[in-house]
Amino acid sequence: MSGTIHIVGGGLAGSEAAWQAARAGARVVLHEMRPVRSTEAHQTDGLAELVCSNSLRSDDWENNAVGLLHEEMRRAGSLILHAADAHKLPAGGALAVDRYGFSNEVTDALAGHPNVEIRREEIAEPPEDWNSTIIATGPLTAPNLTAFIRKMTDEEALSFFDAIAPIVHHDTIDMNVAWMQSRYDKGDGADYVNCPMNEEQYRAFVDALLTGEKTDFKEWEKSTPYFEGCLPIEVMASRGAETLRFGPMKPVGLCDTRTGVRPYAVVQLRQDNALGTLWNMVGFQTKLKYGEQVRIFRMIPGLANASFARLGGLHRNTFINAPRLLDRQLRLKARPQIRFAGQVTGVEGYVESAAIGLLAGRFAAAEICGSVSDVPPPTTALGALLGHITGGADAKTFQPMNVNFGLFPDFAPSEKIRGRDRKKAMSRRAIADLEKWLGRKDAAA
Repeated sequence: MSGTIHIVGGGLAGSEAAWQAARAGARVVLHEMRPVRSTEAHQTDGLAELVCSNSLRSDDWENNAVGLLHEEMRRAGSLILHAADAHKLPAGGALAVDRYGFSNEVTDALAGHPNVEIRREEIAEPPEDWNSTIIATGPLTAPNLTAFIRKMTDEEALSFFDAIAPIVHHDTIDMNVAWMQSRYDKGDGADYVNCPMNEEQYRAFVDALLTGEKTDFKEWEKSTPYFEGCLPIEVMASRGAETLRFGPMKPVGLCDTRTGVRPYAVVQLRQDNALGTLWNMVGFQTKLKYGEQVRIFRMIPGLANASFARLGGLHRNTFINAPRLLDRQLRLKARPQIRFAGQVTGVEGYVESAAIGLLAGRFAAAEICGSVSDVPPPTTALGALLGHITGGADAKTFQPMNVNFGLFPDFAPSEKIRGRDRKKAMSRRAIADLEKWLGRKDAAA
């Protein structure tokens, strides 16, 4: 087979797929509908725009599954991880990025690659004469393409809501009240702004969240479930008075060194741009109306005079039943010339989306050049994630999933690896097996 790989969607998954395919020698056309048609969540026409948090989560590859996925993608030549590393911001043990620098880096790299053509147009339905297509339209797939996917899969797409956290101008945070510290002093030890609450303040804040006016859902949205890993702050509060204190507002690992007092609850803000002028409210996704957000979030000590660069919002996230519909090479069983990548496959998270794009790009490039790319071993983060969405999960109860060590095959009982050593051992095994999959003999962890 020869020809061109058409990639629909210029988010993290589509951008990574285009990069991997182009590096493998394939000709790529990347179709991105922005700015011809925008979405409810995007603000620019840049490729790989981050519409929610600016964090790619933990970068600890030895003890955290998403950190391991970072490391595997770096070793596989990921454009997304290269751009993230180039625009990294201080965030303790997390990999947070300047969202604009990150997007510009990805856009410029793809625009400058001789094997990549970027077309700004909406694709409602991939033409039948496209020999190789990757649909990587993410959580905000346009209605016409959604209708095409439904027609091809002969079933309704599944959906959930994904929420956006507010961003605050740093110079409006009262640092006489707040202080800088990372939880357990990780990273540089002072990467987060911490706004403390005593018990009375916390109770009043929770009451305000519960009674605040929320955005009304359209009729078609009312039966759509939330993703448990990205719940709006007021939905978490509705599950019990102490829920937030054991979630995004937990005070453990934090103590105001000026007073020696550990707060009853704490709101953390994380740097959002390279200049340090914008900080996002960690875990504060919300469907509160804009006026209510300003009123209620200014109840937080240190944010009484906060100015918001962006308020929170909510958007629908659509994904397919991948275990039922896709084969191990991410091809649609009903139409094998079409692959899917990114969040539309039912993975959750920036890194996971880009990882599936990485695999889709490699698989498509190998196929169009007349060969077959082996799938990564299930002992790797890439392989574990791929295995989950292409058969490891139960199709009857399939829901979006972040990468985690629960997706990895266990050790044999004879290996006797227990406790804290298990994650590190799994990570080292993954890197060794990844190196073999990449065709390198220096399988050193």
